[in-house]
Amino acid sequence: MKFTEQRVTVADGVALNVAVGGTGSPVVLLHGFPQTHLMWRHVAADLAADHTVICPDLRGYGDSDKPADDGRAYSKRTMAADVVALARALGHDRFALAGHDRGALVAVRAGLDHPAAVTHLASLDVLPTLDTWDVMHGVTAAVGFHLYLMAQPPGLPEAMIGASADAFFGHFLDTWAVHPAAIPADVRAAYLKASREAVPSIVADYRASATVDVEHDLADREAGNRLRMPVTVLQQDWGTVLGFDAADRWRQWAPDLDHRTVTCGHFMAEEAPGEVVRALRDLLAR
Repeated sequence: MKFTEQRVTVADGVALNVAVGGTGSPVVLLHGFPQTHLMWRHVAADLAADHTVICPDLRGYGDSDKPADDGRAYSKRTMAADVVALARALGHDRFALAGHDRGALVAVRAGLDHPAAVTHLASLDVLPTLDTWDVMHGVTAAVGFHLYLMAQPPGLPEAMIGASADAFFGHFLDTWAVHPAAIPADVRAAYLKASREAVPSIVADYRASATVDVEHDLADREAGNRLRMPVTVLQQDWGTVLGFDAADRWRQWAPDLDHRTVTCGHFMAEEAPGEVVRALRDLLAR
């Protein structure tokens, strides 16, 4: 299935790079860290057989624009509005939405802020923002050291990461994958190039998740706002070492929940694309 890339202006002059292919009901796929839309190459090719598949680079990532941060430019609310505007620009007022890692946080915010636009929602291997911070404690928090680093005020994290960008981003590509061969050398090189060129905006994305995103999520929690659409959550088997029930955490946000464990590492769309496709197709049938 042939995908074509284009740039679409979504808001305030910000343009997103997006790959689009297939025909049928629309499905938007949002990438995670430290990746680009390329992470969906296997899943998108399958879904495009009977869906219009839209794979953008999030603002601040890949070949999308990287505006200066004003404290809210990389909030998940802003990034979710990008996604809704992108879909509308491509002719779709309603669409299914799936996200991995950072993209999943954007997807959740889109589902909360724009329930009339998002028909189905899938999250791959992440907890909602508030729950992520809730479960990070003790020595188990070491797995999320990057969350704390990039939450620091502007200056230090950008300098530290920028001084050794390939080592920093490569660490996650190499240690979060159970099947490293799923990310071949050319794809790994593309991820590293894209990431080293986007250090300030990637840090701003993470910093937002320790500041403004927490404000937005707390407001929703206090108001009882929930995801109204069918939701599927895919997570690797975290076992009991982290000391929490991921499905129960998600159920507080998504009453209509299908929670599944996928036998692979963090990069499941590349490590176990068949399982991801099956889960997304089951979701779309709900």
